Amino acid sequence: MRIGMFIVDTGPEPTPVESLVANARWAEAAGLATGWLPHIPWSLDALTAATLAGVQTERLEIATAVVPTYPRHPLALAQQALSTQAVCGGRLTLGIGPSHPVVIEKMFGLAYDAPARHVRSYLEVLDAAFAGTGQVDVDNDDYSVHALLAVPDSSPIPVLLAALAPLMLRLAGERSAGTILWMADERAVGEHVLPRLLAAADAAGRPVPRVVAGLPAAVCDDADAGRERAAQLFALYGDIPTYRRILDRGGASGPGEVCVVGDEAAVAARLRSYRDAGITDLAATVFPVGDDPAGSRRRTRELLASLAPEL
Repeated sequence: MRIGMFIVDTGPEPTPVESLVANARWAEAAGLATGWLPHIPWSLDALTAATLAGVQTERLEIATAVVPTYPRHPLALAQQALSTQAVCGGRLTLGIGPSHPVVIEKMFGLAYDAPARHVRSYLEVLDAAFAGTGQVDVDNDDYSVHALLAVPDSSPIPVLLAALAPLMLRLAGERSAGTILWMADERAVGEHVLPRLLAAADAAGRPVPRVVAGLPAAVCDDADAGRERAAQLFALYGDIPTYRRILDRGGASGPGEVCVVGDEAAVAARLRSYRDAGITDLAATVFPVGDDPAGSRRRTRELLASLAPEL
């Protein structure tokens, strides 16, 4: 399991550009495999943040988790992603997903119709754009695209798909380099995610897909306090239907049970449990526990660094 970390906060607190730059530099110096970048609708744009992180690093994989598809035309996203790839020197991995009705309908005022069909159509445009032919020609149920696209110094971009439901997992296996998960515990991964994802990839003749686990993590001496803090910070995910269903598949009563908390030995053991369940990549979101937030975050980061680049 490759060890990576979100270098922009996934919670409600915005991450300043200065902190993003510092986090990217730290992740590379610490030997982490990947710096993950969320796309928070009210904060930093993920691909702009990826460009900044790419400029500040030389080795670190830079990956988005995830850019919502509905608000951006796939040709526009392809152009931006290829431009970011050129800056990153080929180190960008593009994580995309349809997001959720609460975001697409309530925030953007767009229709959240047939998400699996929409994403399949979207991927067809991205595939054509990333093929590097200089011409994008796609006609499908959702898009009619006939355009020139040739971004200098760029290269093909691996695409990961946020997928938790059966149709999306099949699509991820058939058409992408893998999936990005959130709020999925070991049981949900082993019994629900992997069988569908691997079967779809095998049937499509594709390589074994990556399985990225987005996991809140905190090293602390009081595991009960850590779980309580996690339950508070990530409570909203228990109310979003997509995440509620994946929590139920794993038998977790709430987000606090999926989060990785405890002392160094306990956190390392839980991460090994996720690895053994089939996770190939960790995207840790570090959260603080206790009266010393900076010290708490530092302790968790130090453990991740000690495990990097892979467990």
